[in-house]
Amino acid sequence: MTLRLSGGRKLLSPPGQTARPTTSRVRLAAMNLLAHDIPGCGWLDLCCGSGLMACEALQRGAQRVVAIEQDRQVARIAKANLETVAQGLGHGPKQQVVQAEVLSWLGKGKAAEGCQFQLIYADPPYQAELYGQIGSAVLKGEWLSPGGLMVWECSSRALPAVPEGWLLEDQRSYGTTSLMLLKRAN
Repeated sequence: MTLRLSGGRKLLSPPGQTARPTTSRVRLAAMNLLAHDIPGCGWLDLCCGSGLMACEALQRGAQRVVAIEQDRQVARIAKANLETVAQGLGHGPKQQVVQAEVLSWLGKGKAAEGCQFQLIYADPPYQAELYGQIGSAVLKGEWLSPGGLMVWECSSRALPAVPEGWLLEDQRSYGTTSLMLLKRAN
C-alpha cells in the first residue's frame, strides 16, 4: 500500500496487516478539526503506526512531535517517515519515535515541566480496549497541557466510554471510523 500525505508526499507503509493506516478522509477531517491548534504545538502520537498522523501534524506546523509505537519494524518506518517530512520543512521541528508499549511509556513518570503536549492523538488497535487505560495514564502522568485536547480514533461500531476525569468536547463519525475529542475535566 502506498501512503501519501495530504500534500501528495509519498511515505513508507508497513507491510501486511501490522498497522491500520488512518484513511485520507479521516486524516483530513482530523486536521481540519485541529487546524487552529496545530501550529506551534507539541503533538504526542500514541500507537502511531507508520507515523502518518504525526507527519500530517508536522506538515501543518507542529513544533515538536513524539510518536510511540510498540512494533520495532513499524517504529523504524515511522521514524523514516517523520525524518523525511521534517527535512522537507526546513523550520527545524523536533521529532522523536519511541519503540515502546504505550501504557508502559506513559507510566514511566510524569511529564517534565514544559514537556507536556497540547495535542495527543491515540489510535490503538480497536479491539485492544486501551482507550480508558490511555486516558487514565495521560491524566496520571500529566502529559496533556492545560487546555489541550486528546483525540481518539476509534471504531464507529463500538465507541469507547469517556473515562473519569475527561469531558467529551466533540465527536464525529466518518463511516466506520469515529474521532472523539476529549478535554480534561478539571
